Amino acid sequence: MAAKIIDGKSISKKVKEEIKSEVQKLREKGVVPKLTVILVGDDPASQVYVRNKEKSASQVGIISETIRLPESTKESELLELVKRLNDDPEVDGILVQLPLPEHISKDSVIETISPDKDADGFHPYNLGRLLAGIPSVIPCTPNGIMRMIDEIGFELKGKNAVVVGRSVIVGKPVAQLLLARHATVTICHSRTKNLEFYTKNADVLVVAVGKPEIISGSHIKDGAVVIDVGINRRDDGKLVGDVHFESAKEVASWITPVPGGVGPMTVAMLLYNTVYLAKLHHGIDS
Repeated sequence: MAAKIIDGKSISKKVKEEIKSEVQKLREKGVVPKLTVILVGDDPASQVYVRNKEKSASQVGIISETIRLPESTKESELLELVKRLNDDPEVDGILVQLPLPEHISKDSVIETISPDKDADGFHPYNLGRLLAGIPSVIPCTPNGIMRMIDEIGFELKGKNAVVVGRSVIVGKPVAQLLLARHATVTICHSRTKNLEFYTKNADVLVVAVGKPEIISGSHIKDGAVVIDVGINRRDDGKLVGDVHFESAKEVASWITPVPGGVGPMTVAMLLYNTVYLAKLHHGIDS
């Protein structure tokens, strides 16, 4: 029996409706959440992501400001801009769109963003709180993944969860979130030997390595929940995930499509974080 689809578009729409209601309540108190996005250079994918963020913010009533800078922008100039935004009381969330040009240190930029304006949840302070079990701002994609798992009613307690990928953006934080929900978590990566041994034992499989269709149906346990974070463009122009969808859907019980799975949830959770930060700045309980 083919897997059921975890529809990120419909779940993200539900989340955005919840956020829209929250924003309306804040506006009634005179608080209007504001997100400022900084885009350096002309990366086509980044341009699309930023437009999606602008559109989604507008839909829920969040003020969205995008500052576009040329590829030639110096790191020092970008850091000064971030510091000015840190000090701007009108700005609740700051996001610097990745990837950045090679001459700019991603880590330096992320560390310069104030932890209480860190809309992406990538600052070491916020990641440290997540590790300590007292999360504040949670990275958007991992938080979106958890919401998807909740939406299908899957109980994580005592289950085997395998995360393929160990990035700070997805792999490590989603592993921590799964662990906090009492799953038994294994992290695999490019140097894992006999990857299939681990993935075949996963009740929940999260794949985030950026390699097209690296996981096929033969890697997956019967009835597993498969979350495909990857988005890759094949030579023929087709967008595919890190999971071979056609073979995987014949084995899994639930699976996310690409596109239309995790991607929309990432944007929705960015809006969620922006509202959270606005409440934090104005001393409003969630």
